[in-house]
Amino acid sequence: MTTRDPRAAGLARLTALLADETRATCLLALLDGRAWTAGELARHAGVAPSTLSEHLSRLVAGGLLAEERQGRHRYVRLAGTRVAQLVEDLAAQVAPDLAARPRNLRESTAGAAMARGRTCYDHLAGRLGIVVTDALTARGLLVRETGFALTDAGVSWFGTAGIGLGRRGRRPLARACLDWTERRPHLAGVAGAALCRHALETGWCVRIGSGRAVKVTAAGERALSGLLGIEAAALR
Repeated sequence: MTTRDPRAAGLARLTALLADETRATCLLALLDGRAWTAGELARHAGVAPSTLSEHLSRLVAGGLLAEERQGRHRYVRLAGTRVAQLVEDLAAQVAPDLAARPRNLRESTAGAAMARGRTCYDHLAGRLGIVVTDALTARGLLVRETGFALTDAGVSWFGTAGIGLGRRGRRPLARACLDWTERRPHLAGVAGAALCRHALETGWCVRIGSGRAVKVTAAGERALSGLLGIEAAALR
């Protein structure tokens, strides 16, 4: 007699939720770490609001999205870092082939901006994320022998830079996240999120438009040069 794995039903429900292009489009958009209204997501996905509402209800019920209502607006966001990691890891398996074939100039320009620098839920990704991760490693602030880990000097560096590392729950201090454009890991976890938040709050980085793409400002170039020795050309 065969004993069915008790995880099978849950895995089947999860894959069914992901096996729809509209729902996948919503999940990828929400990797910018912000809350979107149902109307914004409907326009982004190119579907009717009523259709999008049904998809959102399924994603919320399945535990992939969290929602809140303010007046007549329904806001949704990814349910947490574990969901973001799942979506990003899955996207990394297929995105390189798709990214190599932009359909028009607008997609090509947007793709280039995303490749240069973007947010991956709550941390920096793209070439920007890799450059910062490499600089932390080169200075002995981050080690990668058995996964990512901040050294004692690395923890001190965050404090000296004015970047708080307030830890909550069981989230790791440092974690490797595979970058789908660079095909190398960048820094995630508590440290990655703190660095990204600080970069946006201080104006080291600014968002490009309403998506995930970000660019380094002149102030950011000076700060990252002084703190990590990164040349300005590597940040552009």
